Parts: sequence; structure tokens; C-alpha cells
Amino acid sequence: MRNNRERLSISDEVDLIELIERLWRRKLLIFGTALTVLIAAVAYVFLVTPIYQAKVFVQAPTQNDIANLNYGRSEGQGGLEVLTVKDVYTIYLRNLLSESLRRKFFREVYLPSLDGKLNGMGQGELYTRYLKVLRVAVAGKDAPDRYSITADLPDAQRAAKWVTLYAGMAGDLATQEVLKDVRSDALIKAGNLEQQIASAQETARKRREDQIVQLREALAVARSIGLEKPPIISGNLSTEVSARMDGSLTYMRGSKALEAEIDNLERRSSDDPFINGLRAQQAGLAFFRSLEIPARSITVYRLDGEVELPDKPVEPKKLFIVVAAAVLGLMLGCILAVIANLSTGRVRVGPGA
Repeated sequence: MRNNRERLSISDEVDLIELIERLWRRKLLIFGTALTVLIAAVAYVFLVTPIYQAKVFVQAPTQNDIANLNYGRSEGQGGLEVLTVKDVYTIYLRNLLSESLRRKFFREVYLPSLDGKLNGMGQGELYTRYLKVLRVAVAGKDAPDRYSITADLPDAQRAAKWVTLYAGMAGDLATQEVLKDVRSDALIKAGNLEQQIASAQETARKRREDQIVQLREALAVARSIGLEKPPIISGNLSTEVSARMDGSLTYMRGSKALEAEIDNLERRSSDDPFINGLRAQQAGLAFFRSLEIPARSITVYRLDGEVELPDKPVEPKKLFIVVAAAVLGLMLGCILAVIANLSTGRVRVGPGA
């Protein structure tokens, strides 16, 4: 058994050495094939259009960026709910990730940039290519609210411009939506105040009419007993009676005083000065009706850093392609050499072959 294993081992070594010798004799074929593949790879590397990648990161705005949105908003005082950074940034992310924005950018930016070069392709195929060119994704698991916008284009400046433009378009849509919601809230608040003011004015008018009716009845009583002026009562009793000259004792004011009070109430042109808190409500109504927040005064997102112009292409990876082509060329050359030797019957594949 030991002698058999030694013979097999020696035989394998002889076969391997013989194979190497046979391959070396075909070195021109091997190196020629490798050189051909390498030249093709180098040609591809230098002839293919390079692709540059630009990337920008967006994150939530600061409280100061959205401060103007909270004019007239105060919690716990019957006002509108205060808008938080999270509320505003959620609207921005919804627009950033929306299909409508992707389609808008595709129609207004991507298609015009083609200049008719791909007219033979359908809209569906073009849109699929576009989704590979421009991408939006979460920046990392450790920052779920931080997103990246990436563009891969042959033009480095255009790639940098596109990622900034896409973030800005999402910001414009979000700003319009936020301002529209704020305006809608303000109009609703104004409508509620208007109803409260109208209700208070109507209540005051009816209260004045009721008061006139009560005074007329008291005037009739005062006239029937011939009481023109309030009775003169001395001592502490005078103060007590004067303080109670309402209700059933209103007639004790005297007919002259009652006539003057009735005349004054009937001549009153407005009850507004006698309604508690009315002026504050009217001021609030005027404020919410005229509330207009300039779009430039708020920011719904922030760029995390500046967009740097890419100086090196991400595709093709020249060094990797050249090295891989050299290795694959040598392997292909060896395979061709083995095939050539097999075809001439000059290579033994194993013991006893």
C-alpha cells in the first residue's frame, strides 16, 4: 500500500510538471490572449463615458427656521396648536419621497436633459433609467430622519446641480403645503371669532331690549305713584336702599331718572363698548384674517453640509477592471492552451492516461 501511494504521488508530480511544461510551450498563446483581453479592457476604460456621483444630505430645520409659522398660536389659551419642527419636517419628507415629485422632476428636468438622444426608448424604459440616476434614501440607521439625495451623471456639475435642485423642489412643495395649512387654520380661527363676536353682539342687543322693557314697567309704576325723584332716606338705610334699586325696586329711582335711562338706551347706536372682551376678539379676528407668512421667512429643511463637486468618477473603476482583465486573460489563455494540447493529444490528464 505504501509503495502504491508513493508511486501515485510521484506520478501526480510528474503529470503537473509535464502540464506546466506543455503550457509554457504555449506561452505565446497564453500571453497573447491575456494581452488581447487587457487591451480590450484598457480601451473600454478610456472610451466608456465616466459617471460622476454627487450626494447631498438633508435634515430637519431648527425651531428658529419655523418660528414665523407660530404667529398667533399658543397652547392652553384657546389658540391654534403650535407647530413643531417634527410637524414641518414630516411634511417635507412626505414631499421628498413622493411619487409626484419624482414624476415632476422626470418631466421637467430629466427628459429635457436628454436632448432627444434616446427618442427610440419608451417612457417606461426611460423612467426606469431615471430611477437609477437619481435616488433618495435614508442616510443611515443611526439617523432615520436624515436622508441622502444621490445623482449619477456623466457631467459632475450637472449631478451636483440636480441633487440640490431636487431638495429645493421638495422644499418648495412642502413650504406651499405648510403655508396653505397655516392659512386654512387662520381662516377657521377667524371664522370662529366672527361667530363669537356676532353672538356676543346679538346677546347684548337682546339684553338692552330686555332692560328697556324692564325700565318701562318701572317707569309706569313710578308715574302711577307720582314718584319723580328717588326718596330721601337718611342713615345707613339710604345706602342699602340705593344699592337695591333694581328688579322690583327699580321704580324707586324716580320717573325722571327712568325716562332718561330709557332714552339713553334707545339712542345707543352700538352695544360693543359694553361687551366684555369684545375688543380683544375683534383684534384677533383682524389678525387672523390678514395673516400672511412670506415663504422666504421659513425653512422646512436644512442641507447637512455643502454639495461638493465630484472630481473622480465612480464608474468605471479603472484599476479594478484592468487587474481583473489581466487575471481573466491569463486564465483564458491557460484554458485555450490546455484545449490546444488536448486537441493534439500531447497532455496526459492523470495517471495511466
